[in-house]
Amino acid sequence: MKIGIVCYPTFGGSGVLATELGKALADKGHQIHFITYQQPVRLNEFNANIFYHEVRVTTYPLFDYPPYETALSSTLVDVVTNYQLDILHVHYAIPHASAAYMARKILEAQGKRIPVITTLHGTDITLVGRDKTFAPVVAFSINESDAITAVSRNLRDETYKIFDIKKEIRVIYNFVDTHRFRKKPIDAFRKVIAPNGERILMHASNFRKIKRVQDIVRIFAEVNKTIPSKLLFVGDGPERPGAEDLCRELGVYEDMRFVGKQEQMEEILAIADLFLLTSEYESFGLAALEAMAAGVPVISTDAGGLPEIAINGKTGFLSKVGDIADMSRHAIEILKDDEVLKSFKANALAHAKTFDIHHIVPQYEALYNRFLVP
Repeated sequence: MKIGIVCYPTFGGSGVLATELGKALADKGHQIHFITYQQPVRLNEFNANIFYHEVRVTTYPLFDYPPYETALSSTLVDVVTNYQLDILHVHYAIPHASAAYMARKILEAQGKRIPVITTLHGTDITLVGRDKTFAPVVAFSINESDAITAVSRNLRDETYKIFDIKKEIRVIYNFVDTHRFRKKPIDAFRKVIAPNGERILMHASNFRKIKRVQDIVRIFAEVNKTIPSKLLFVGDGPERPGAEDLCRELGVYEDMRFVGKQEQMEEILAIADLFLLTSEYESFGLAALEAMAAGVPVISTDAGGLPEIAINGKTGFLSKVGDIADMSRHAIEILKDDEVLKSFKANALAHAKTFDIHHIVPQYEALYNRFLVP
């Protein structure tokens, strides 16, 4: 198959999932065309079956804001026509689903039919999509897609609740390459972070308000009172300054590090003992799944789709949003005993394998095949 994939090229979950899906499909012999405004961050290796097409947006004094959606639609038409694509798979509804609809109508006028699959990832529905500025276009574009998927049952249900969707939304979970995350910890790396054998806690996100990163700091401060520990913050975003200030206020700044955005998450997760995720909402929780795939138990909220990927009391613990005391208590429970920690690590890895890429990618292939012309 010749498949066009439209996504955001950044570190967010939708872009990561779309890129990893494309790479996996390319490894299986499909020809994959990524179409976006810059090369995706996870697209960092050569594969003869992968093509990248940059969406170029021309600026004119007439426009206060560059017309990206129009430029994307035109690029889609160009790529579909010149490379004879069989299907378009767009990730994140805004503005990709509407741009794909426009491209499809242009192509139909030229006598070519291109099926469009739209995958919903989370804030495109629960936050941005429900804004009155975008909602009618989002709902229309989703309904006009040939097939719709969501990355969790929770997101599917939220989409039906927020929008008047007339079509079936199929749940195809996010996935993880468990082989990639099966890394042995680098002792020298761990000793730099925890020179005296301290436990290593970790959080990774885009540091938006919804992630509640100050809760991470407060949990770590409580854990550190009982168990000597270090905290790694991976990523960056608007809430980082507040988190740094709180670290200083609580006297734990010397025991934590901000390491910024990282592409090789498997190398960092390999040295972690516990992953913290305190979000108000996660449509799925890809960061938590990647941690589990590295054998790292997860302390998280029970928000959104997180209960669909975690087993409370086995792969870690789930708590109510904002319940710092409960999350701190559970973190200490896991970390205080080597054998308990070892058991949680094994459980996390075993459960993550049920979301392995080799189980999920065939579901997308089967979906694509439904729309191919014999």
